[in-house]
Parts: sequence; structure tokens; C-alpha cells
Amino acid sequence: MIPVPKGYRFAAAMAGFKKADRLDLGLIASDAPAVAAGLFTTNLFQAAPVLVCKETLGRAPRARAILANSGQANACTGEEGYLNCRLTRELVAGACGLNEDDILPASTGVIGAQLKMDAWRAAVPALAESLGRATPMDFTKAVMTTDSFPKLAWGTVETPAGEVRLLGMCKGAGMICPNMATMLAFVLCDGAVAPDLWQRAVTEAVNASFNRVTVDGDTSTNDCLLALANGASNVTLDAAAETAMTAALSELCQSLAYMVVEDAEGGTKVLRIRVTGAISDAEAELAARAVGHSPLVKTAMYGKDANWGRIVAALGRSGARFDPDQVNVTLGSIPIFIAGRPAPGDLDGLLAPHMRRQDIAIDVTLGDGPGRYELLASDLSHEYVSINADYRT
Repeated sequence: MIPVPKGYRFAAAMAGFKKADRLDLGLIASDAPAVAAGLFTTNLFQAAPVLVCKETLGRAPRARAILANSGQANACTGEEGYLNCRLTRELVAGACGLNEDDILPASTGVIGAQLKMDAWRAAVPALAESLGRATPMDFTKAVMTTDSFPKLAWGTVETPAGEVRLLGMCKGAGMICPNMATMLAFVLCDGAVAPDLWQRAVTEAVNASFNRVTVDGDTSTNDCLLALANGASNVTLDAAAETAMTAALSELCQSLAYMVVEDAEGGTKVLRIRVTGAISDAEAELAARAVGHSPLVKTAMYGKDANWGRIVAALGRSGARFDPDQVNVTLGSIPIFIAGRPAPGDLDGLLAPHMRRQDIAIDVTLGDGPGRYELLASDLSHEYVSINADYRT
């Protein structure tokens, strides 16, 4: 049983945006106005729902509902797409007893196509009818595209005044190299919290989770994370509780971010790349991302090939500054590169059991500096190419 935060209801419907027999339209509604925080893609081609959300939250950091669909990204659709996004909010608001500006929209799917407004009009009554009857799992299924499983996580913040519940849902399997969040992510909280405190905690949690994953190096036009805190628990999360709240949010988001990489399109491995000893955290990040983005490293991991040369070559071109003679690399717990030279012994034989695992740790020490960074990355398989070669067909 999922411990749902108080004061939220869920809806889901089959609109037939892409397939006739699957949920593809979802709504989360708060019984009371909620403090809202949002993080959005930095891609310059921002989808209509991203623009509408940013405008809405720019006027006031409050909302009562999140409206999400799969099958249609509504990105690169110009003025028509923007107006259609506004119209979808109007349709749902009228059917569900909300105001248009109460609703934050999010979309995912193929870029470029206009929304199927006839399908929207036909589906909205069913969506309204399901409000309060659907579950968080139903909502999460409605935003899946190439995901192979729904992604949910939950947690609590304990305070002297009582417990606050958190629930997170997200979708994402491909076009994943977030520069804010993952493709679509939603966080619900029943605590009462000030807008600036909520936005800060959500931002810190995202920077420690979704912003530290990569599947294929692509940042979507539709990336967004929307977070609501409605106060229904009657527990206030103030500055004194900020550390605990951020920790709980980070743990929740890290669980979801792991699921995104675990479910990577065609993926079979989760690579946990840790870089330490760098001049700074920023330089450690350069090194970690070079390894995590490298198609050669990713395909080697898919092939269970402990090819250390690909790892150190990626480090060398990363832009991070270090002395090559101080670099150490371990795979699993086995040293494979010591002080700038390959480790002695039968590395392939030693590493064979590790390379068969789903989770593979790649630990890199660049020197003795204070900089560190951790990144989750997937491998790269034949199946990834097949999925994306046929994505629109």
C-alpha cells in the first residue's frame, strides 16, 4: 500500500493519443491550494507546457493540480501548441471544478505534432469521472512512454509536530541527460512550507539526484519536475526542518533517478561512477560525465568487457586538469589502473564476476584534491538503437 500524502486525489484516462488501450492522461488534484515549486529544462526548444508552467509559477508559486499526458510532447508547435496547452487546462478545469491557473501541465511524447484536441475533449469527462478513484500507480502509468515499469518512491519527514509524507512519481527511459530534472517528475508533500523554502529544498534534491544521471547524453525539450506541498497534515516544515526535508526529498529523488537509469532504453547495467581527488567538484564532474557519456565505455560495459583503456581515454579528454601519473581506477573493488599504469595480473579473469552484475562501480581518483562527484549512467546496447530507430513508427 503506497502511503499517499493527505489531501490529494488522482485521475487517469485512456485518451488514445498514441495507443487505444493504455492510460495516457493523468491528473493530480490537491483538495486545497498548494505551494508549488518547479524546475524545467534548459533546452532552448522548450515545450508549450514548460512555457505555460513557468508563466503560471512566475505569477504565484501556488497550484492545485498537475495535468500530464504521454503520447504528445507539444514541443516545437508554436503559437497553436501554446494555445492548445492553455485550452487543455481550461477543459480540465471546467470538468473538475478547478481554475485554469490552478493547473500545471506536463507532456511527453514525439516532438513536433500538435495536440489531438478532439481526443482531449473526448477524454476529459472520463478523466473527471476517475478523479478520486484512480491511484498514484494509475497516474504514473499514464505518463509512461518507453518505460518498462512505473516509477514511484515515497518517504517521510519526522518533526516534533508529527509526520509529513512525501510521494514521488516520474517517467523516463531515453533522451535522458537532465539539466534540471528528468523527463517528467512529480513530488507531493502534505506539509505546510513557505514557497522559497520549498523551492530551495526541491532544487537541492534535484541537484543531488536527477541532475546526476545520464542514459544517452540528450536533454529533452519537455523536462520538468513539479512539486506540490498542500499542508494537509497540519504540520509546518520551517527553516529548522529544512535539513531533514531536503534529506528526505533527496533520498526520494535518488531512488527515482536510479530507476530511470535502471530502466534505460535497452539498458542492462547501472554504472555508478565516482570521481575523487579532483581540483574541484566541477572538475570531478567533467571527468565523471566524460566516462558516463562515452559510447565506447558504455558499449564495453554492455559487452562485459573490462576495457580500462576506454575509461582512462575518456578521463584524458574530459577537460579536467590532473596529473596522469596520479590517476587510479578501480572496477568493482578490483584496481585496474594504478598511478597511471595498468594493474598487473589477469584483470579479465578477476573482473569477470563483476562484469556480469547489473550494478557496476567505477571509482576514479585523479589526485589528492578536494573535488568529488558521483554520476549514474547506463550502458549502451543493440536494443537502444532498435528502440530509437523505430520510435515514431
